[in-house]
Amino acid sequence: MNTKTKLYLTILLPVQIVLLRLLTFFPEVVEHWYSNGIYRYISKAFRYALGWIPFSFGDLCYAALIVLLIRYIFTNILTRKIQWKTVALDIGATLSIVYAAFHLIWGINYYRLPLHQVLAINDQYTEEELISVSKKLIERANALHLQLEQNDSVPVRMPYDKDEIFKQTIPAYDQLDTIFPELKYHPRSIKTSLLSLPLTYMGFSGYLNPVTNEAQVNGLILNYKAPTTSCHEVAHQLGFAKENEANFIAALTTMNYDDPYFQYSGVTFALKFCLNDLYFRDEQKAICMIEEDLRPGIRRNYQEVNDFWLSYENPLEPLFKSTYNSYLKANNQPEGMETYSYVVALLVNYFKDREVGI
Repeated sequence: MNTKTKLYLTILLPVQIVLLRLLTFFPEVVEHWYSNGIYRYISKAFRYALGWIPFSFGDLCYAALIVLLIRYIFTNILTRKIQWKTVALDIGATLSIVYAAFHLIWGINYYRLPLHQVLAINDQYTEEELISVSKKLIERANALHLQLEQNDSVPVRMPYDKDEIFKQTIPAYDQLDTIFPELKYHPRSIKTSLLSLPLTYMGFSGYLNPVTNEAQVNGLILNYKAPTTSCHEVAHQLGFAKENEANFIAALTTMNYDDPYFQYSGVTFALKFCLNDLYFRDEQKAICMIEEDLRPGIRRNYQEVNDFWLSYENPLEPLFKSTYNSYLKANNQPEGMETYSYVVALLVNYFKDREVGI
């Protein structure tokens, strides 16, 4: 690539940023023309092209890019006098290409209509509504736990490995057809990440590779959590870029699937969001609800998940979380990771007049 081309690409970077900021004023256009239009074909094309590969092609691409970056630093910065103009143009042109590819292939979904508008539900709720839905979720979670484990003090054990969970994710989404027909999922492209150990130390259960459109699940997480994680990453894959919206869709998908283990994973997943929010509002009410109403085995499942993440806690994890928080803020989520509480608004307003699960 010659210097003039690099210069043009570098100049295009701020232009792209301004144009994308303008999209925040036109979510209906993004929803209709991109998320429910062009993107559906892009996503399906990538899933057909790469979904059949049994390993993560995107993870290999990341590894190759890291090697190329190290090679560039060594050959252009460490072993010769730095040509700052050349380096600046190289960085600018690369960022411009990556920024354009990221948004054209997937990232524009950040600017679509909020999910509560798509579902025609409210995005505000009262503490009374939160408590009511939390009690519904507790009742359903207790019933499922009793169905799967007679001893009320024993945690539920998922009888499926992750490959089996990935396979069941397709029919789980199919069963949402009457509720959310836009969520058609075929073909499948869900894979165990080759970078599972680094992901665990970073504190992440999975991710969607936005360039290869592969849904990546951390292979080290507990199988009890895998159904919601798998469905969460597929929600990203289907164009729901925001974390809180993908969490809600993951809960909805697993809770409505006709497998009780998926339902248990989904109900306890949704319940944890509600209990955490109630704890923030009224600590005593949340503690009473957990200790008096929730079966001990469910609490054991929660504790196992906490113990898993504590076993990988490290000084760099807050840095990774801070970086991801900045990423969210840069992509139309101004409150960063705090916007995760929006999932509670979706859950409460969706289920306050409905039965939980099937």
